[in-house]
Amino acid sequence: MPGPDAHTRERLRAWARRRTPPPLAVDAAIVLAVLIGQSVPFLFTQRLAGPQAWTVAEYLPVLGASLPLILRRRYPLAVLMTVLASSYAYALNDPDIPEQPIWYGWLVATYTVATLSPPWKRALALCLGVSGALSASFTTFVRGALTTLAAYALGRSAVQNRAYLELARERAAAHERTRIARDMHDVLAHGVSVMIVQAEAGPVALRTAPEKAEAAFEAIGEAGREAQAQLRRILGLMRSPDQPRDPAPGLARIPELVADVSRTGPAVRLVTSGHARPLAPDAEVAAYRVVQETLTNVLKHAEATAVEVRLDWAHDELVISVSDDGTGAARSRPEPGHGLLGLRERVAACGGTARFGPGPGGRGFRAQVRLPAADGAP
Repeated sequence: MPGPDAHTRERLRAWARRRTPPPLAVDAAIVLAVLIGQSVPFLFTQRLAGPQAWTVAEYLPVLGASLPLILRRRYPLAVLMTVLASSYAYALNDPDIPEQPIWYGWLVATYTVATLSPPWKRALALCLGVSGALSASFTTFVRGALTTLAAYALGRSAVQNRAYLELARERAAAHERTRIARDMHDVLAHGVSVMIVQAEAGPVALRTAPEKAEAAFEAIGEAGREAQAQLRRILGLMRSPDQPRDPAPGLARIPELVADVSRTGPAVRLVTSGHARPLAPDAEVAAYRVVQETLTNVLKHAEATAVEVRLDWAHDELVISVSDDGTGAARSRPEPGHGLLGLRERVAACGGTARFGPGPGGRGFRAQVRLPAADGAP
């Protein structure tokens, strides 16, 4: 169950989503910052050089290299070309001034094209941006070319970073869907199998041993209630992952699971050896699901009369073995089932291994799973 840290992180993410300003407001702030950044240095330069003020021909290019950025997301290349044309006009109007040309709008427009435009437009923008620096001195050209390349590289890096984050989100969502599907399969398969076994045994018990029929119907109800409770937990997790919910089943519930199957199907013996050690939460759930799925397969396929479940604690791992005296793997399961495939994936995700196959002499079915103990366990 997620702790307070997970809840806090989710609340911070929600707060950040609510507080993120709309794109138009961001672009307006960028325009204002670029306009100030491109105007102030030259105003001070004019003041130091003498009393002569800027002319309209000098102000307009600065505005032309700033104001179009408000449309940069909608028309990236057109905005870049407008900004470059304004920069050319500024340089041509007074070629002696621009040792510090009006760069900032140019760089923002280049970054935008690099992030939003298709390859041919990006190539054109890069050529225009680098060649645009030729309108100034050699020193300014070198500086302009390097900063243009840097803005372009930064834009492409941002695109790749967003793509990586999107891929990570998609993989996380796929992993979560797979996990939920495994849980629902395990819960429903076990509950339905128990109910089917008891429903088939009920009519026979009514004819031959009426006193056992009541127990069969009680087992059907208990299996249904247990499946319902676990489904509610899973659905509650899907609706609101941070809300308190019942803990996932783990090692502590294996004896209860074994007892339930013993009442409704073949005799199941639980054997435990070694010194119990803590497991990671995912490994705890995996251990329970391993026993649950293998016992479900016994009820559905094996026609067994006896089952043994062993929990053997080694130095740094738990070895789970489930074996029965039923029909065996070859006859009971002509092809791998989704349940066993899901178990392999679940166990592998915990750093463990799983082996399934026939028992000794080819009789019965045997499952053996190894799960590592938690880091730092004594």
